[in-house]
Amino acid sequence: MKQFYLLALLISAFSYAQLTPPTDLQAYYSGVDFSKTGLDLFNDLAVTTASKHTTSLSYTPGIWEASKQTDEDIVNSNNVLLFYGYNDTDGNFVTDRTRSKTLNGGNNGTEWNREHVFPNSLASPSLNSSGTSGPPYADAHNLRPSDVQMNSNRGNKQFASGSGFAGNVSGNWYPGDEWKGDAARIIMYMYTRYGSQCHPSFAVNGTTNSIDPNMINLLLEWNAQDPVSLIEDNRNTYHANTSNTYAQGNRNPFIDNPYLATVIWGGTPAENRWGSQPPTDTENPSVPTNLVASNPTSSTVDLSWTASTDNTGVTSYDVYDGSNFVNTASNATTYTISGLTPETTYNFSVRARDAANNVSALSTSDSATTLAGPPTGSGCVNETFENIPSNAGSYATRTWTGDDGVVDGWIATDARTDQTLNSRAICIRNGTLTSPLISGGIGNLTVTTQLTFGGSAGSFDLLVNGTSVGTIPYSGDNTTSTTTTISNIDIVDNVTIVLDNQSTSNRVRIDDLSWTCFTLNNEEFNKKEIKIYPNPIKSGLLTVNVDHNTSFEIYDILGKKILKGNITSSNNKVNLSSLSKGVYILRLQTKNGSITKKLIKE
Repeated sequence: MKQFYLLALLISAFSYAQLTPPTDLQAYYSGVDFSKTGLDLFNDLAVTTASKHTTSLSYTPGIWEASKQTDEDIVNSNNVLLFYGYNDTDGNFVTDRTRSKTLNGGNNGTEWNREHVFPNSLASPSLNSSGTSGPPYADAHNLRPSDVQMNSNRGNKQFASGSGFAGNVSGNWYPGDEWKGDAARIIMYMYTRYGSQCHPSFAVNGTTNSIDPNMINLLLEWNAQDPVSLIEDNRNTYHANTSNTYAQGNRNPFIDNPYLATVIWGGTPAENRWGSQPPTDTENPSVPTNLVASNPTSSTVDLSWTASTDNTGVTSYDVYDGSNFVNTASNATTYTISGLTPETTYNFSVRARDAANNVSALSTSDSATTLAGPPTGSGCVNETFENIPSNAGSYATRTWTGDDGVVDGWIATDARTDQTLNSRAICIRNGTLTSPLISGGIGNLTVTTQLTFGGSAGSFDLLVNGTSVGTIPYSGDNTTSTTTTISNIDIVDNVTIVLDNQSTSNRVRIDDLSWTCFTLNNEEFNKKEIKIYPNPIKSGLLTVNVDHNTSFEIYDILGKKILKGNITSSNNKVNLSSLSKGVYILRLQTKNGSITKKLIKE
């Protein structure tokens, strides 16, 4: 709302300025490290925004009464200012800019009601999935007084680019030139406060941000083009003062300083209300060098490279597979790509990005081929969590039929179902994930984890048939997933696995849990028929003394078959000189049965 704010400063490129909140806000933001950038700063702000939200307002009468205080017309204290409102005799729809505080209700033409700027039904789950009072449905930062007809016209349409007055734009909704900054900062707040439930991409139509695919660049443009209004400041001041009757306790950080959005997501630079505007930056970072793709598994590849240089500093790296954008890595020189397809060749490259969204050219590419996935025969498990119950943000016991087909066999306690990782994922707080009883044994187990919202690094204890066999870690960075393989568990027959969160408060997503089968000697197999030596193998030849024709297969520790053939009593040597040092599995099959042995190559 430009008419309520006197200063508008637009620049085209920048480097990050030092952020220091003014004295009156330093206590509120004491938990935020303003030396951080990108999603690291976003996560700090998310924790503060949620923790300071100390009062849950009722939708009726709480929001009605709060709006009469926070949205009071600065010209006429008897009125509230109407969102999307304007006075224009040339427009298709004309409404008052303000209306009497007493005229709240649902009648067209005369009354005002409560507009959900982030529409209730576009959230996932919806804002009122937990009821119609309290957050997020009755979050006062998201609710603005609006003419009843204008509210109805908007409905649940996504925001989209436009110009002039508020109204429909090709099936979407433009909030109006004087309201677009307000709308942008509210959507950013809802994302910060409620995370994946309120991704901006749900509510805004436009191109996605390279740093955060859940952010839409149009909001960054609006945030810069339409500076903070006095009404926005009044709303923030009211709700931060808990002595006010209808204050909910927290602030919208993007009203306090629109420049915070720039530091997090880049894009069109917004005004920095906490200091001088930084100088222009038009210099591209140097090209990253020495890119290496290594350590492939069936679904992951590790990347490393030499850092780029820049006149103001690199803030992130964009990762590509060929010409396809994969993801954005934080300002580090390593990154693990997950969710890849087994036995597929990828050609990776990276480019550097600085605070002003200047980017380097792509690095020289390096290729890697993922390994084969775990065997998928009878009794081997590959759980994708696609069949978990419908999205729910509350924590409860969840049961479902897994990909193994065991009806209601999977159980997660203190778990929610509205999170995604590689696809749908189960999210566990102070609870466990338990599989059904499945035959076939267990060899190697692989699973992907990621911290949700905030917290600290931690781990799950992995138990098989009640015995701990290893640890599944997750990092303290809630933007980075961790794929872990625990090898050589080697338990036969029927197994049940349990992942037990060792934290009582960390909320952790789990996805793509799989394990290979493991079968020891067949009971009818005569162990005296076969002698294997040397083991460990120091030379290239393995001797297998057999009395009958025998087929062999050798697998690496991830379950990928790397050698196969046949041996006889007279031709009983296997050349393993091509194998690297490590642990392998030898499977021998005769007419009397099969046997599996662990081999060590030194």
